[in-house]
Amino acid sequence: MNNDMKEFLLKFKSLFGLILLCVIISILTPRFLNVSNIMNVFTQVSVNAILAIGMSFVILTGGIDLSVGSTLAISGAISASIIRATNSIFLSIIVALIIGAIIGLMNGVVVAKGKIQAFIVTLATMTILRGVTMVYTNGTPISGLSDKFMLIGNKKILGYIPVPAIITIVVLIIAWYILSQTRYGRYVYALGGNEDSARLSGINTDKIKTLVYVICGITAALSGVITTSRVGSASPNAGLGFELDAIAAVVLGGTSLAGGEGTVVGTIIGAMIIGVLNNGLNLAGVSAYYQSIVKGLVILLAVLIDKKSKK
Repeated sequence: MNNDMKEFLLKFKSLFGLILLCVIISILTPRFLNVSNIMNVFTQVSVNAILAIGMSFVILTGGIDLSVGSTLAISGAISASIIRATNSIFLSIIVALIIGAIIGLMNGVVVAKGKIQAFIVTLATMTILRGVTMVYTNGTPISGLSDKFMLIGNKKILGYIPVPAIITIVVLIIAWYILSQTRYGRYVYALGGNEDSARLSGINTDKIKTLVYVICGITAALSGVITTSRVGSASPNAGLGFELDAIAAVVLGGTSLAGGEGTVVGTIIGAMIIGVLNNGLNLAGVSAYYQSIVKGLVILLAVLIDKKSKK
C-alpha cells in the first residue's frame, strides 16, 4: 500500500468504519435498511451528536466535561416547568440555553482561573446538578407538556425527516464554521496543541478555555430540550451516562483526548457509529448488558487503532 493510499485511509478511517458497520448490520438484520428505521437512527443519534459537538470544543483544548448529562437533566426540567407555567416554547428554550451557558461558564472559570483539573471540576458539577435536579423535580418526572412543544422532538418534515436531525445539522454547520473559519477556532486548536506556546503567542488562553465550556453547556441544554420534548416529560434521571457516549463519539470521530486535533464532522460520524451500533444490537435482540460490553470493546479498539496509526 503506497503512502498516499495509507494517508487517505487513515484520514477517513471513522467514515470507513461507519460504512463497514452499516454493511455488517444490514447483512445480519435486513430490517436495518428500512427508511423508517434509518430515520429512527437519526432521531436517536441527534441528542448524543449535539452533546458530542459541544464536547468536541472542550476536548480539543485538552479538557473534558463530565457534567453534560446532568446539565441536560436540569435544563430539560426547567424548560418543562416553563412550558407548563407559560406555554411559551420560545421562553422555555431561551431560559434552558441560558442555564446551560451559566453552568458552562462556572465550569470554565473554575478550570481556567482556578487551575483545577477539568475532570475534578466537572465531576463535582455533575454530582451537584444531579442533586439539584432531584430537589427541583421532587424526584418525579415533570409531565403534562403542550403538544406544540413535543413537536420539537417528534415532528417529521415531509413526513420522514426528523426535526432533531435538522437541528443537529444546523448545530454542526455552526460548530464547523466556528472551528474552521474563525480566529477563535484557530485559537481552540492552538490551545489544545500547546497551551504554553499559545499563551506566549498572545492568546488569552483563559478566555478561550472558558468559552469552550460555555459552548458545551449550551449544547447540553439544547439536548435537554430535545430529550424532554421527545419523551414528553422531564425526568430527574435524564441524561444519566450520556457524558460517556458523548466522549465516545468524539474519540471514535478521531479527536485526540490530548487536544489540538480533530473535527466536529468526525464527531458526528462517531455519534453515528454509536447510534448504528445501538440500533443494530437492538434489532438483533442483544441484551442491554451485552450491548455495553460490545460498545466498550468497539471504543477501545478505535483508540488502539488511532494510537497505532499515529506512530
